[in-house]
Amino acid sequence: MSVLTGLNERQKEAVLCIDQHLRIIAGAGSGKTRVVTSRIAYLIDECHVWPHQILAITFTNKAAREMKERVFSYLGDMSRGIQISTIHSFCVRLLREDIYELGYPRNFTIVDSDDQKSILKEAYKEYNIDVKSYSYAHVLSYISRQKTRFIDPETAMTQAGTWEGERIKAQVYAFYDKRLHDMMALDFDDLLLFTHRLLKNKPELKAKWQRRFRYIHVDEFQDVDQLQYEIITELTGEDAFLCVVGDPDQTIYTWRGAQVDIIMNFERDFPNCKTVILNENYRSTQAILNGANALIAHNQNRIEKELFTRNEGSGKIIHFSAMDDYNEPVWVASRIRTLHQQGVNLKEIAVLYRSNYLSRSLEKALLEANIPYRIYGGIRFYDRAEIKDALSYLRLLGQASEVDPKELWKDLAIKRIINVPRRGVGNKTMERLEEIAREQNTNLYEACKTFANQSSRAAVMIREFVEVIERCRAMRDDLSIDTLLETVLDQSGYMRMLENEKEIERIENIKELLHDMEVFMENDPQATLDDYLQMISLYTDKEEIDDPQAQFVQLMTIHAAKGLEFNYVFVYSLCEGIFPNERSVQEGGREAMEEERRLAYVAYTRAKQQLYLSDAQGYSYMLDRIKTTSCFVKEIPEEYVEEVGINRYANVPYHGAMQRREPKPKQSFGIFAESFLSSVGSQAKQPMPQEVREEGTKRRTGKLHKGDVVEHTAFGEGVIISIKDNLATVAFDHKFGIRKIMADHPSLRKK
Repeated sequence: MSVLTGLNERQKEAVLCIDQHLRIIAGAGSGKTRVVTSRIAYLIDECHVWPHQILAITFTNKAAREMKERVFSYLGDMSRGIQISTIHSFCVRLLREDIYELGYPRNFTIVDSDDQKSILKEAYKEYNIDVKSYSYAHVLSYISRQKTRFIDPETAMTQAGTWEGERIKAQVYAFYDKRLHDMMALDFDDLLLFTHRLLKNKPELKAKWQRRFRYIHVDEFQDVDQLQYEIITELTGEDAFLCVVGDPDQTIYTWRGAQVDIIMNFERDFPNCKTVILNENYRSTQAILNGANALIAHNQNRIEKELFTRNEGSGKIIHFSAMDDYNEPVWVASRIRTLHQQGVNLKEIAVLYRSNYLSRSLEKALLEANIPYRIYGGIRFYDRAEIKDALSYLRLLGQASEVDPKELWKDLAIKRIINVPRRGVGNKTMERLEEIAREQNTNLYEACKTFANQSSRAAVMIREFVEVIERCRAMRDDLSIDTLLETVLDQSGYMRMLENEKEIERIENIKELLHDMEVFMENDPQATLDDYLQMISLYTDKEEIDDPQAQFVQLMTIHAAKGLEFNYVFVYSLCEGIFPNERSVQEGGREAMEEERRLAYVAYTRAKQQLYLSDAQGYSYMLDRIKTTSCFVKEIPEEYVEEVGINRYANVPYHGAMQRREPKPKQSFGIFAESFLSSVGSQAKQPMPQEVREEGTKRRTGKLHKGDVVEHTAFGEGVIISIKDNLATVAFDHKFGIRKIMADHPSLRKK
């Protein structure tokens, strides 16, 4: 059977193009891996090219394995001579032969992530650096970024100036770099950097490697960075042909170096080039593709293509707008439960979101509905370090325990946060605190109080820590839980630490935790700090299922979903400012907006049978304003979308040239959320009953204005400080403080 059997016309065109450079623009689900493997098989089987003259570079081990298996199915043992590998594996092969040119032995050591952390541990011990203030992952990311930008430790220290945090990282970078050199070892970045150095600076060596390969293939070409691209171009000799495969519409990794212009400008760098566009999709229904095509057409910097499929499908894209943050995740959980009851395996379902902090409300809704889930490539919300840190601070502010008179549970909290942010509390100090606790038959926090009376430097720092805890503990009964957490994180220096380290994602997670507390207080204004901590324990105590045969829904960021596909996909929290991400667009302008749209395009094209889009209105703690539906929903023509939920389109900001469509009536979901949770035995706090909403609407006595005295069903009496864009800022009793509430919300009325 010919390797061309079963290929469509454009796929055949790509396979048969063997006498010039080739750029394959492969749309999502268009069978690009099959095209590349068929082309390799055709070169060997039909054109009699020697297997060892063919190189194929991928960017994941999984992709390399899949490609090898497919080529083997065509050629059998003849395929074993082909070099198919990740770019890092290829660089290892090259360096094993020629690294001696740089003064290194051929048997150099390659350090893995554990080895890297071990070196950092040595540096941290040498310079007395606290890992909780400078995480290994953060510092390793810093070192990688500096190296791939060709910035050596000395230059990094100069650029750090007087900023202590940057100087500390530059100091660790210098230690790390010297340690690797002393060991004659390379990390993963060095594999690329040393290969690049050899090919750039050793002409004879470069010529040797160019003679080896007549046909070079590069998969996922839209994700290559400048360093990788230069290695590839240096390998491509005058008599060689380069075939690159990728999709500019799926360039979503510019934050780690990928450059969409590399694939866009390929014809300029390789003039003897042919471009073949693969636009027949074998994954999704036509309705999904119509929506994705309409969305991505709003980007300017792209190669035009229109995906189509022979799989017409029967359903439209479903878009749900929730009345508030509570109802959106409950709706997602209810749809998942319905699908499962209809026989759908939970592993065929994925929920995708723009940022990790958005998983919090989803996780709670799925747990309440008894739907098992996994976070793909990430950590469950309440297991994240900053969330555990914040809750540990709160636990120290809680009431005395009747069950545990010594309150030994405080020991875990103290051990976690005593040095976060860094306070100079070393192992010897901790040993002394534990010794005092044993002598006094008490817990570590009480031992801190005793130790704080001493005159050592460590005692001074611990005294400041104790003073913060005691000061915030005195406010416990006067402040709402979220305000109390904000206060302790501010006074302890924890938030300042995150801000100084530019830990944007961790700050977002803290804000989401604060929002969680705010919702908790709205549902039960009389609840205490200890009630909240007890509620949280119900979620954190849930254990993951270890059975590999177990069914579970997969939650993940859209970046993590690249390359995956699922029968049913939910794209969650499609609100302006959240997705597209407001911070990214503000910093990067039009280019960042186009990448956000490419990210949405990737999310939509993960779906095979059904695509669900969801958002919620109401006040956003993260954005500090009322939420509106994302333009990435608005850019899909109405004929491809089934609208459910509440009417949202009247207030949608719009980024595009498409004509604004008229709003259509949608289904209500408020009462269903309550009945759904009741049906699965949820013990969660219920949203405001419908009759209360109706009563609040009837009791409203007119439009609200600045200075009006109002009454809230949960927070009591307050005064309106300001109103802007239908968002009222209201000052309530000291315990609840200043809150932002939609002026027309039925829970609020003028007195």
